[in-house]
Amino acid sequence: MDQFHVGGLETTRELASQMNLRPGLRLLDVGCGIGGPARYFAAAHGCQVTGIDLTEEFVEVAKILTGMLKLEGLVEFKKASALNLPFESETFDRASMIHVGMNIADKAGVFREVRRALKSGGLFAVFDMVRTADGPIHYPVPWASDEETSFVADLKTYRDAMGSAGFRVDQVRSQKASAVEATGRWHAWHKMGRRCLGFNC
Repeated sequence: MDQFHVGGLETTRELASQMNLRPGLRLLDVGCGIGGPARYFAAAHGCQVTGIDLTEEFVEVAKILTGMLKLEGLVEFKKASALNLPFESETFDRASMIHVGMNIADKAGVFREVRRALKSGGLFAVFDMVRTADGPIHYPVPWASDEETSFVADLKTYRDAMGSAGFRVDQVRSQKASAVEATGRWHAWHKMGRRCLGFNC
């Protein structure tokens, strides 16, 4: 549950490798949830990480877990909107956003705020669900119970929003195969866990 996204810790590690992390860098984790990736970035790479999330309960749990792991010196969490970041311009060296964009309609607005908060030459890594074909989404899905809170977009929308915010897109990678595999493993584990706990009796 600590790495609550497709691919789990393996995906977090891969994302970190793309960002050239090192001690002393300041990293912003947008939509941090309960803080698993933020804690990994800090513990494994020595970064100073700030996570923000709109859900107060997530932020409180993130703080508790971080305290239990004695990482308060490297990681902090704040309740804030990705569309109105409470930071001065050019504060961070890196930023990440993991499985957040599909719940935000104004992607260009988020990307503009992240670009403002990043120093010149900073890197922004995004790992999101994107549309690869037309057709309806059948709810519920892991990120939304209905279409009111689901804003999955295609790759062009992301590219255009990034460009309008002032980013240059250096690399795009599909994780479709690994995402399908990871989801299959999660479902198998979930079914086994339910049987072991007697839920299917």
